[in-house]
Amino acid sequence: MVRDAYYYAIPLLAAAVLIGWLATPAWAVPPVVLAGFFLWFFRDPERQIPATAGAVVSPADGTVTEVTLVGSGGITSGSEKSLRISIFLSIFDVHVNRSPIAGVIREVRYQSGKFLNAMNQRSAEHNEQNIVTVEGEGQTVIFKQIAGLLARRVVFEKKVGESVARGERVGLIKFGSRVDVLLDGSASPQVKIGDHVKGGASVLAQVDVRQPLAVARTGQSHQGAL
Repeated sequence: MVRDAYYYAIPLLAAAVLIGWLATPAWAVPPVVLAGFFLWFFRDPERQIPATAGAVVSPADGTVTEVTLVGSGGITSGSEKSLRISIFLSIFDVHVNRSPIAGVIREVRYQSGKFLNAMNQRSAEHNEQNIVTVEGEGQTVIFKQIAGLLARRVVFEKKVGESVARGERVGLIKFGSRVDVLLDGSASPQVKIGDHVKGGASVLAQVDVRQPLAVARTGQSHQGAL
């Protein structure tokens, strides 16, 4: 369980005790139920991480809403396009984020912006977000932690230069939100729109790791959190 659960649940449980003491036990039920929701929402289950070379795993639980080729997005190889896979996280999904590949954090860039509904495709470009570049296993992957209509807090716990394992926990998005994954356009998607994926366990795409991918890095690298 993510420690944030206790930040929400403990004050609510304390309020329930106080309300039950000052009023009646019936009035204590709503804060107890809400505390239970937060304890459930911030769950952090263990996952079986795939060991297949070149596998790009999902950085989050949720529903795949887009699998498409877009502009290069900072990733270049022989392809002029990048494969973008978008995942929508509802309040019922686990919101712990994991690294899609094993490698080194090359860039963490915070982008301020709006709080559009995460189901809106414009949110990928216009919403507040952390843009994380990971390089390793002969490939480069960019994933975006995108704030949504309700999610106004994005946490990324790693720093530029740190190594991460495939499927390793790297952060958290609180409440409904979106994660976009950008990889080389030659990658082979392993999911389709409508699929429900699990962070660290579901393979989003397979990349040929025999040829290293190059990254066009722009801007300043720094750690950010919304």
